[in-house]
This record gives sequence, C-alpha cells and structure tokens, in this order.
Amino acid sequence: MDKKSGNSYPAAPRVGVGAIVIKDDKVLLVKRGVEPSKGLWAIPGGTLKLGETMQECAAREILEETGVRINVKDCAYVFDYIEREDEGKIKFHFAIVDYAADYVSGDPQGSDDALEARWLSAEDLQTMPVAINTMNALRSLGFLKSDG
Repeated sequence: MDKKSGNSYPAAPRVGVGAIVIKDDKVLLVKRGVEPSKGLWAIPGGTLKLGETMQECAAREILEETGVRINVKDCAYVFDYIEREDEGKIKFHFAIVDYAADYVSGDPQGSDDALEARWLSAEDLQTMPVAINTMNALRSLGFLKSDG
C-alpha cells in the first residue's frame, strides 16, 4: 500500500484496493517491499486516494506497481486486514477490496512498493511465501483448490 507509511498506526481504518488479474492460467502477483506483509507475494494494490473511485485506484495501483494496464471489472473479494502489536495497539487497519480485472497490456516489472511482479501459476504458489489473504482470495475465485 503506501510507501513507508502514513498507513501504520492509523487514526482510522484505511481503504485498500487491489486487482486480481488472471492471464493464461497465471495470476499477476507482486512481492511486497513494504509492510504490511513485506517479502510476501500478494495481489497488487494500494491505498485509495481522496476523490478517486475504487476502480480508478485499482487500475492506477496495478500500473504503478507492475507496469501492467488492466480493465477493471467486478468486485471479487473483500476482507479486513488488522494487525496488532503484542500489547494490542493497532499497527495496520485496512478494509481491502479486490476487483477482478482483464489484462490489457504490459510486461510485469516490480515498481513503486513492489520488489518484483510476475505471472504465477497455482503450482508456483505452492513453494512461495504468499500472503494468507491472497491465498484465500484465489481459493474463493477457484484459481486455487480449497486444500491449497
């Protein structure tokens, strides 16, 4: 989501928006370069800006993080991401909305807060560190089998 972060220790929940792009039986994922979930593979996305629609945010963030242009479709998956410190203080709180999207153009390259961006198969994900919410979203869409 945002670099370094006005996202950590928020005064209020933030809205995160991503896009699930599947092409040739592979999904577009990024290796996160910032917290939360730093170092894990995840659905690309970021924080909604004031005056921006969620669909605009999804298209912008995927382009910024991966260099891939998309056509944003319907809402595909929604979840809460709340991370607390041991003493209970909230470090991150996002309401995240992931949209389905069609690939338009571009070759994935990590940029912005993404260390890497790649098209990955369901088999690839079995041996990689993937964010749990990404796995849950991909299972809910049928990209991954329920047993992982």
